[in-house]
Amino acid sequence: MVISFGRLFSMIARRLSAARRTVGVLWDASGLLMLAWASLLAVQGVIPVATVWLTKPLVDALAAAIGGGVTREALQPLIGLASALGALLLGGAVLGVARQWLGWAQAELVEDHISDLIHAKATEVDMAFYETPEFLDRLYRVRSDSASRPLALLEGGGALLQNSITVVGIGALLLSYGLWIAAALVIGTLPAFFVVMRANREQHEFWQVRTTDRRRVRYFSDLLTGAPNAAEVRLYGLGAHFRALYRELRRSLRRDRLRMLRRHTAQRLVAEGAAVASAGGTIGWMLWRAFQGLATLGDVALFFQAFRRAQGLVQGLFGSVNQLYSNAMFLENLFEFLDMEPTVVAPADPATVPATLSSGVQFKQVSFRYPGTERAALDRFDLTIPAGKMVAIVGANGAGKSTLIKLLARFYDPASGSVEVDGVDLRRLDPAALHGLMTVMMQQPVAYQATARENIAMSDLRATPSPARIEAASRDAGAEALVQRLPQGYDTVLGKQFPGGTELSGGEWQRIAMARAYYRRTPLVILDEPTSHMDSWAESEWFTHFQELVRGGTAVVVTHRLSIARRADIIHVMEAGRIVESGTHEELLALGGRYAESWAAQGAPDASAVE
Repeated sequence: MVISFGRLFSMIARRLSAARRTVGVLWDASGLLMLAWASLLAVQGVIPVATVWLTKPLVDALAAAIGGGVTREALQPLIGLASALGALLLGGAVLGVARQWLGWAQAELVEDHISDLIHAKATEVDMAFYETPEFLDRLYRVRSDSASRPLALLEGGGALLQNSITVVGIGALLLSYGLWIAAALVIGTLPAFFVVMRANREQHEFWQVRTTDRRRVRYFSDLLTGAPNAAEVRLYGLGAHFRALYRELRRSLRRDRLRMLRRHTAQRLVAEGAAVASAGGTIGWMLWRAFQGLATLGDVALFFQAFRRAQGLVQGLFGSVNQLYSNAMFLENLFEFLDMEPTVVAPADPATVPATLSSGVQFKQVSFRYPGTERAALDRFDLTIPAGKMVAIVGANGAGKSTLIKLLARFYDPASGSVEVDGVDLRRLDPAALHGLMTVMMQQPVAYQATARENIAMSDLRATPSPARIEAASRDAGAEALVQRLPQGYDTVLGKQFPGGTELSGGEWQRIAMARAYYRRTPLVILDEPTSHMDSWAESEWFTHFQELVRGGTAVVVTHRLSIARRADIIHVMEAGRIVESGTHEELLALGGRYAESWAAQGAPDASAVE
């Protein structure tokens, strides 16, 4: 029992904590709008009580008018009561429309606020989180629910507030007929409450357990409908294969969920039967009293309306509690996601990032493995990148070349050893300030669905975009002719995801990404496979511009193209997470090792072809 009570208290504490934070989220999102919405709900909660209360005098006045003849004196109170009842009904309808509009407006604000919180956290957490399926499951849950849950949360909370006020008022009217009426009202609706509570919990657990399967369903759907996969899906006839995988997984999800829903439906039928039996018994008791002369026709009308209304409200109240319970489970997912803390953070007293490099970059005995893997990407790795030099890193796939860039950008921290800039460990620097020191072009260029001008300026949004600077970056990257051929030049929308866009080839996207890198003038330039989509002529032209651009600065080029590497000041050959050879092109050829073998395998390109 101690464990059971402990779990119960822990659950209650989590729900209360989530409730407090929820109120804070709602207030931050909609502020005074929430107060106006809640005020209308409170007034709407009182109107049904007043309507039920007017039923008795109205029916009694009607009975008196019918029994005593239609006279002015008999009709006067009847007209007044009917007018009051009509005013209440009209006021309730008007307030209902106004509250609904406020609810919609508030839901929009809450949805945008929650989405902003999710986006901020997703861009704040460590890159390592994206390497784990658990994080991807959690991200999928909060993203898939963030559009629908805010409105459901508001509706559930609003219904709870409004129904609570109405139930208290109508309950006070029913208590005059006996305390046992309230007990019958609650007991008759309790089975439905527990059934719905259990159903919500089981559905939540179902979605939690099957999150990976739901993500896989989305993945198969994206493979079948996404533009990047369309060519290969058709070429290899993969459509039927992925459709079969999608159908099988959906069949499994559908079968398990329908089995669960059938069980919940049977339980709800039993619970609804209990509610009807409770209502029939109490209304029968009231009719018996009327036949005995212990109640008037107005009493019967008031009691029937009040009890049925109260029973519906209590069921609605329990339903609102269950809805809030269900939403609270979503909010726990949301708050757990928002509570995730990055480990790659700025120290309390960060060192100053140098404006320029004086000595360079050093990797000292660095070891690192990606989350969830046993194989070391780098193992006791040493490397020096002198300031003012161009350094090429070459090696086979999986040698650890791209990992160097991620560690240098401090997307990750090494498990052991240190990465230093001018003798300062990167862990002593603010990552945001460190990023201002460098320009990085990743291996897969990002295709922003924006204008060519916006694509290029994306690397330095702190400054007002300068047309001259954008054009200079485009020219340096060899993208000027490409942009001039576009329908609207720099104002052409790139990509085909939105109307009016122009798609580019892989090499053209790489040129735009390179212009984006050049637009960001920094002391350290890092390029990962910058010419992978270029032909040899374009590569030669580009490299000439690149040498001029970084002259006197520090550059790191990760490449498979030895025709590029050969012109670097220093070449490092990587294998299995370590540097195995270093030197100039001529020194490495004379060494007769890995580099020389690769140079011979690539056909020993003639120097004139690349100079």
